[in-house]
Amino acid sequence: MTVELIEASASDLDRVAEIDSNAFEFAWTREQFQSSFEAGHRFVLVKENAIIVGFAVYMQIFEQAELLSIAIDPRYRRKGYAKMLIEQMSANLMRGGAEQLFLEVRVSNQPAISLYEKMGFKAISRRKGYYPTKDGHEDAIVMQKNLLR
Repeated sequence: MTVELIEASASDLDRVAEIDSNAFEFAWTREQFQSSFEAGHRFVLVKENAIIVGFAVYMQIFEQAELLSIAIDPRYRRKGYAKMLIEQMSANLMRGGAEQLFLEVRVSNQPAISLYEKMGFKAISRRKGYYPTKDGHEDAIVMQKNLLR
């Protein structure tokens, strides 16, 4: 089995949108990924045997960066791919001079919260009603990781 991390190209966006829709009930649209790509946001992909199985989308403004979206195809979860994506993204950001990395996560997404905490993220605030649900909205936890050693 070969695993590789690569930067996305525009031709990868259909697969990225497919993974997102398989991973989340309230996924980004293909057009939202296209807009993000055209805005210059960075996309890092994880491939297993040449198949894109996950992605992370992030942006950097001066010393601050934000993880905008991350997803692993449900069939390929629990293999450490999200951790690999976050490590690669963090390394890219540190090379680019970023000092802090922020993200939002649903309060109900305990697996993601646990992963982020293991990777050095700390909860710093809450955004009330940030995410849509079938029944209304749920809060987001805002997390931050210092990238400086």
